[in-house]
Amino acid sequence: MPKINGNEIRPGNVLEHDGGLWSAVKVDHVKPGKGGAFAQVELKNLRDGRKLNERFRSADKVERVRLEQKDQQFLFETDGMLTFMDTETFEQVELSADLLGDRRPFLQDGMTVKIEYYDEEALNVSVPQKVTCQIVETEPVVKGQTAANSFKPAILDNGVKVMVPPFVGQDEMIIVNTETMEYAERA
Repeated sequence: MPKINGNEIRPGNVLEHDGGLWSAVKVDHVKPGKGGAFAQVELKNLRDGRKLNERFRSADKVERVRLEQKDQQFLFETDGMLTFMDTETFEQVELSADLLGDRRPFLQDGMTVKIEYYDEEALNVSVPQKVTCQIVETEPVVKGQTAANSFKPAILDNGVKVMVPPFVGQDEMIIVNTETMEYAERA
């Protein structure tokens, strides 16, 4: 595995550190007035979700891990386990719904997701960045309510609450950004 310097760590990098696999969530490069520069890195354990703040000097070497990404299709869910099918080999794999975290409601039947593997172990599931959902419940459109940044709450067909612009009504299809959990545009 390639070793990188502590100042080359970027958000999203997967590192082997303290005997575990960690994903760099946030990286701040700090140059104090006295002493050498360092990277203050917030790490998240890919296996158990623990968080860790670590300081890496530019002379420190860390192992960067390359994860294999595979496109897989979501089939169904049973007892908290999600079943996916490899689109090339048609092999099925069962993963815990906890891997998706708060993005779980956006997973739809037949959706193609990216699953990241380390050897044969699935570590991460990512849904597409933009997903189309239907608004089930929202306040009616009020004429004349055109204030600049006014948003109203809406409940989607998957149970997620998002803020939408006043012109969007009930039963409309909208596109939601799954990273920010916000309204993106009308579908």
